[in-house]
Amino acid sequence: MPTPGSFVLALQLEGGLPPTRAAAGDFAALVFSASPIVKFVMALLLLFSVISWGIIVYKAWTFRGIEKQTVTFLEVFRKSTKFSEVQAVCPSLGLSPLVGMFQAGYAELTAQLRKAQPAASPGVPAPRPTLKSITAVDRALLRASSIEVGKLEKRVTFLATTASITPFIGLFGTVWGIMTAFMNIGAQGSTDLAVVSGPIAEALIATALGLFAAIPALYFYNHFTSKVKNYASEMDDFALEFLNISERNFT
Repeated sequence: MPTPGSFVLALQLEGGLPPTRAAAGDFAALVFSASPIVKFVMALLLLFSVISWGIIVYKAWTFRGIEKQTVTFLEVFRKSTKFSEVQAVCPSLGLSPLVGMFQAGYAELTAQLRKAQPAASPGVPAPRPTLKSITAVDRALLRASSIEVGKLEKRVTFLATTASITPFIGLFGTVWGIMTAFMNIGAQGSTDLAVVSGPIAEALIATALGLFAAIPALYFYNHFTSKVKNYASEMDDFALEFLNISERNFT
């Protein structure tokens, strides 16, 4: 009794159905035979994808270093009895955004203490240095926090741009491919699949490349944005901790 598989095979052998085969080189041939507009769209999408992946790898490496150095800095900051001891280790922990905040607060603190310290009289112990304005220290920390957040967000916005624009670029390639397919139908007066399959395949490739660029860019944009928010929260906590120590010791 003939099976469905033997029936299909018989049709293929008789020429009723084309024999199925692996077309490994067809994809590359299709890309190179595409119209100039579709080639431009593909090249643009690949460029967006390459730049996005470069940013993703760079930011992932940077954030990993930030996490390690931030943990080390906080350990030194909380164990030290003097701000000068913390300042000594700052150059080796430059990736941490808390270092930039500490240096800004320390600079403001030092400037105020130097101005407020009166000249000591002979035989009289020097008075305890006091801060003139704790609000000025708070402003210095807030300004440094904004600068550090800007550094953390650098290049991340390109991922958002890629995620939002590349699907539309791919859609443009799709529309252009479909237009080419209809133009071929009109020029040849035939609706044969061979006439329209090439332009439609080009259109699908453009759509696929658009999604290939957009999906990872969107995922890692949300991932890095969440990390930046966590770092910003850590900076707010550090600013309060720095102000509490300053107020307790210098007011």
